[in-house]
Amino acid sequence: MVPVLFLKCYKNVFFHSLLQFIPSAFLRKCVVYYCHITTPNNSLRRTTNRLFMSKRSYPASGLAQLEILCKQLYETTDTAVRHQAEKALVEFTNSPDCLSKCQLLLERGSSSYSQLLAATCLSKLVSRTSNPLPLEQRIDIRNYVLNYLATRPKLAAFVTQALIQLYARITKLGWFDCQKDDYVFRNVIADVTRFLQDSVEHCIIGVTILSQLTNEINQADTTHPLTKHRKIASSFRDSSLFDIFTLSCNLLKQASGKNLNLNDESQHGLLMQLLKLSYNCLNYDFIGTSTDESSDDLCTAQETRSLFNNAERAKFLSHLVDGVKRILANPQCLPDPNNYHEFCRLLARLKSNYQLGELVKVENYPEVIRLIANFTVTSLQHWEFAPNSVHYLLSLWQRLAASVPYVKATEPHLLETYTPEVTKAYITSRLESVHVILRDGLEDPLDDAGLVQQQLDQLSTIGRCEYEKTCALLVQLFDQAAQTYQELLQSTNSSTADITVQEGRLTWLVYIIGAVIGGRVSFASTDEQDAMDGELVCRVLQLMNLTDSRLAQAGNERLELAMLSFFEQFRKIYIGDQVQKSSKLYRRLSEVLGLNDETMVLSVFIGKIITNLKYWGQCEPITSKTLHSVRKLVKLSAVQFMLNNHTSEHFSFLGVNNQSNLSDMRCRTTFYTALGRLLMVDLGEDEDQFEQFMLPLTAAFEAVAQMLSTNTFNEQEAKRTLVGLVRDLRGIAFAFNAKTSFMMLFDWIYPAYMPILQRAIELWYHDPACTTPVLKLMAELVHNRSQRLQFDVSSPNGILLFRETSKMITTYGNRILTLGEVPKDQVYGVKLKGVSVCFAMLKAVLSGNYVNFGVFRLYGDDALDNALQTFIKLLLSIPHSDLLDYPKLSQSFYSLLEVLTQDHMNFIASLEPHVVMYILSSISEGLTALDTMVCTGCCSSLDHIVTYLFKQLSRSTKKRPAPMATDDRFLHIMQQHPEMIQQMLSTVLNIIIFEDCRNQWSMSRPLLGLILLNEKYFADLRNSIVNSQPPEKQQAMHLCFENLMEGIERNLLTKNRDRFTQNLSVFRREVNDSMKNSTYGVNSNDMMS
Repeated sequence: MVPVLFLKCYKNVFFHSLLQFIPSAFLRKCVVYYCHITTPNNSLRRTTNRLFMSKRSYPASGLAQLEILCKQLYETTDTAVRHQAEKALVEFTNSPDCLSKCQLLLERGSSSYSQLLAATCLSKLVSRTSNPLPLEQRIDIRNYVLNYLATRPKLAAFVTQALIQLYARITKLGWFDCQKDDYVFRNVIADVTRFLQDSVEHCIIGVTILSQLTNEINQADTTHPLTKHRKIASSFRDSSLFDIFTLSCNLLKQASGKNLNLNDESQHGLLMQLLKLSYNCLNYDFIGTSTDESSDDLCTAQETRSLFNNAERAKFLSHLVDGVKRILANPQCLPDPNNYHEFCRLLARLKSNYQLGELVKVENYPEVIRLIANFTVTSLQHWEFAPNSVHYLLSLWQRLAASVPYVKATEPHLLETYTPEVTKAYITSRLESVHVILRDGLEDPLDDAGLVQQQLDQLSTIGRCEYEKTCALLVQLFDQAAQTYQELLQSTNSSTADITVQEGRLTWLVYIIGAVIGGRVSFASTDEQDAMDGELVCRVLQLMNLTDSRLAQAGNERLELAMLSFFEQFRKIYIGDQVQKSSKLYRRLSEVLGLNDETMVLSVFIGKIITNLKYWGQCEPITSKTLHSVRKLVKLSAVQFMLNNHTSEHFSFLGVNNQSNLSDMRCRTTFYTALGRLLMVDLGEDEDQFEQFMLPLTAAFEAVAQMLSTNTFNEQEAKRTLVGLVRDLRGIAFAFNAKTSFMMLFDWIYPAYMPILQRAIELWYHDPACTTPVLKLMAELVHNRSQRLQFDVSSPNGILLFRETSKMITTYGNRILTLGEVPKDQVYGVKLKGVSVCFAMLKAVLSGNYVNFGVFRLYGDDALDNALQTFIKLLLSIPHSDLLDYPKLSQSFYSLLEVLTQDHMNFIASLEPHVVMYILSSISEGLTALDTMVCTGCCSSLDHIVTYLFKQLSRSTKKRPAPMATDDRFLHIMQQHPEMIQQMLSTVLNIIIFEDCRNQWSMSRPLLGLILLNEKYFADLRNSIVNSQPPEKQQAMHLCFENLMEGIERNLLTKNRDRFTQNLSVFRREVNDSMKNSTYGVNSNDMMS
């Protein structure tokens, strides 16, 4: 019988007195309701009716509307309707009374979808890190969910799963929560035992709870610190995992002893859940290293060397290999994709857990390696079956092949026999797949660049084992395909499909040739093997000449990408100072193609770059891969051609094409970065050469200026010309890191062309495709990278540049704020991205050290005030959640805030109270951010603020001149809201003690100031932490805190800070050692409250 979690009450007096002692409203409601349905007392019924109905303030029509929205979200095929439903339900999940509404949906909802919504919302509520639910409320929800599942064993499967997920999440996140010295969320087996003593349906729920809980605790999530996850996982492993596994084994034994009817859906389901529970237990990350299930380090045969001695290890391996042999000899179950996939993972683990020298000593090794080779060859030949499993088979053979030079065992490894078979099977199967894919319209694996690269990396090692055989095979297949391809091109009757098939086969061969050449780094190469590489390279270069000659008529994108991949592999191995110029590869290239050295080969590569930019300018993948910077190229005639002819006439992607999007011009920045770096090599102080190089861009700026000077102009043409131009300039500005070259660029653009950029912001502020490139160019121009912005003493250019920056930020900021409400799914692209660039721009100019900002106020110039006030307006228009939800925005904001608090604290102190509180709140939230850069920036900003406060307070206690009104106001704000600083003190101390603190030094800097400003609060905090320890640990914890402040004076001088930082390192180590041995632990939620 599943026990009920509610009390029976028979006396009104007792009932009312009982309710007074039940602290939780959630549980009180359950008590009242159970009494209501079980007692015959009409008076009590009236009482429970009144009490229970008083909580049901949400109207029935509202619940019905929620159910309609749920059905629209999950069932409708109308995208607009689904979007509206999703928007309404998001508002529901964010509403203050979401918790009570979720309970009503579970109790009164008639739809499974509404129950799913309630369970999902409750999971989000218990998972949130900001404003977490109280412990008592989480206990009530846990108990309610268990009772709900117990009284409704036949819910829809997805509802049951969602509720079990909710239980698992509550249990994991509350694993260390105590109530009266009792870990209230750890009685999982007791909770589940009640289910196991009832019907089959209840048993399935109980087993699923344990299985889901084990899996939940095993998986880290990104919303909570990794250290906390590992502490929970380790505690669960030590206290509960073995009992759960024992229970699953016992239940499986009981099931095996019975005559089960697997055709019965419930019995079959129970057995499947038991097996899944056992699997999750064995799959547990026992040593805390695995990151995700796709990792090779988390597999079926997870066994560590420390588990066995050598004899036991060999015996275990023998059993494992024998099992593999029996499966391969009788593969009846392998056609099932899941079985096949897990078996491939098991094979991969054989080599990752054992050395080749251990494997060859197994009694059946020769037979097993033959069976594995046959299995691999068959699997590769059936490429369309379970393609995601091929990775594990190739991983096995890659590791085996890589071990060959190091194996010391006398037993034969036989890899010289079987590795060539695997290599041949992979190559031939890829070639044979081309025709089938084109014929049947299947998905082409060549379109998955990541998968192809992964397999090629593995093949590069496999193919180098017995390389003579690999090379001979590739030469034979390449010659056949190339000859057929050439004949088809010369024939007037050849079909396009036949040509495409041969191009596909050649694509695979070029990729594979590049891979095996790149594999040279894994093995000691010989002259003979270099000569073999030469044979392969000659063929690829001859094919390139053939395909390039046809680009005016037709080209194949995949084949071009394969060529670029080949060039990259060739460059890594055969171009550089470490390569012997007498290499037999270059001898072969000289004999066949007349390429005597690497300079001549580089000329071929540059010629290919120019060809690609000319014919493939509108193909972003080819263009971006082509534009990778290449060294040792400046003296080549092809490079000089590019430097002197970078126009749309020679490179089509530099033209203004009305059919393309503005965002398609990104590759132009890469192109001009490469050109700028090449130009700088010999530029020096040659202004004439610079002016010559800039002629096409000068013409473009003049054209834009001409268009904007008239009232009637082609807006789209103007936008495209301007966006292309600013992307080009940003590439050049990024490349010009030296002062001499950058000053040439600065003098070229300012003041002549700066008004055009300002005008573009005024006209098209609402179009991010236009304004974002302009803002990014300005951010690059004001960035003092490598101290390139160093003006002469008599030059006003630093101040003038800041004026332009202030004008652009103010213009953009004031106009973008007029857009009003922007839909959530568009807010980043339309608004926040531009705001983020403005923040980065302002940070760059404020920290550039080329402007004396004191002169602005001195001479009544409002440029600085305008920029800072615009920053505040933009900041206040952004919700706190968005600051951390968008990484680029958070990084630019917090880095800017760090500069402002360091150099412009008087401005911060002059702000209105609500603005100051907004900034402090953003710092408080940023302290717990997952991004270390954000967290470190917040620590620095907080340190500057705390130091400023401490200095002001110190002055106020001494006989000093009266402080400025702004200083008084800032101190008053802090005195009115001490909880903000106290909260940050708790947060910092919590992170240092409980988290995986990767920036301890940064955390230590504001902590001393926080302690000195809040000495009484720190003492209370210290006492709370000490008292939360077991009695025998309290003295040690108290001593830790005493040592933390030993020798620390009441000031923030550098020497005192450094001593505190040293003390803090010792403190953290001692506290962690103490807590490792503590059975109580510390509830970080209590500390943060």
